Amino acid sequence: MASRTEPPDSEPSGSATGVSVRPPLLRELLLVAGLFLVYKAGRQVADGHVAEAFRNAHRVWDLERDVRLPGEGAVQSLLLHGDTAVHLANTYYAVVHFPATVAFLVWLYLRRPAHYVWSRRILALLTGAALALHLAFPLAPPRLLGAAHLVDTGRIYGPTVYGARPSSDTMANQFAAMPSLHFGWALMVALGLIAATRTRWRWLWLLHPAVTLLVIVGTANHFWLDALVATALLGIALAVVPSPARRARTRAKAGSAPPTGSGVPPVPAGSGSSPVPAGAVGRRHGLVGARR
Repeated sequence: MASRTEPPDSEPSGSATGVSVRPPLLRELLLVAGLFLVYKAGRQVADGHVAEAFRNAHRVWDLERDVRLPGEGAVQSLLLHGDTAVHLANTYYAVVHFPATVAFLVWLYLRRPAHYVWSRRILALLTGAALALHLAFPLAPPRLLGAAHLVDTGRIYGPTVYGARPSSDTMANQFAAMPSLHFGWALMVALGLIAATRTRWRWLWLLHPAVTLLVIVGTANHFWLDALVATALLGIALAVVPSPARRARTRAKAGSAPPTGSGVPPVPAGSGSSPVPAGAVGRRHGLVGARR
């Protein structure tokens, strides 16, 4: 018998996950667009703390050296062996981040609605937590830190998504490095696709966050610690929001247990008989006693 490697293309309404077939498209578009606009506006509000951002960058750099994390320069030196490698890394950083996440959400919305709702909630929590941390802990990237002696690969080799001067950059807040949403979103995309599919090759999706980690560090846009904090925040979000599989297990367990206080013992699986109420047992014994 051939085994199926993928779950069904659609999830029926009122399934064990308790999620409808598909949320209204217009509502989802407005919700995702609103979250994105709030995030972009919040990042701009967090901009401008130049002195604090550089002080925090020195603290992060010193902490990484104290705990003996590998230097970001070791990864960058691998990219700088050839112009092609560093250009590809810059392109990956600039081009893949948003389109990959949008494609992930669109595919889930069309093919795995329950996983779409779960993933959208996780990404919203992760992004909100990141915005709060950007406001509380502005951080300059290592490419701007003189003590790191790293190359701004985007500015020198291109392409880059940042302006030449962080203080005049109206497109992005360059002091919002902690945590790295490049890595956090990439890791969630991989975990979401692994959870939503059953093919034996699904674990290869982990290559996306692995490559993203090497890219953000090698281009000196993020410290190692930026990715570690993003991973911790994602872990908290995953613990808070139950996955479709966990919701299904909870509902199945609740449906198999008898109502509390019913006085009816559970029936062993495959027994083929139904439980006898306690009153009926007593009446039966009473009849037997009367006959005697």
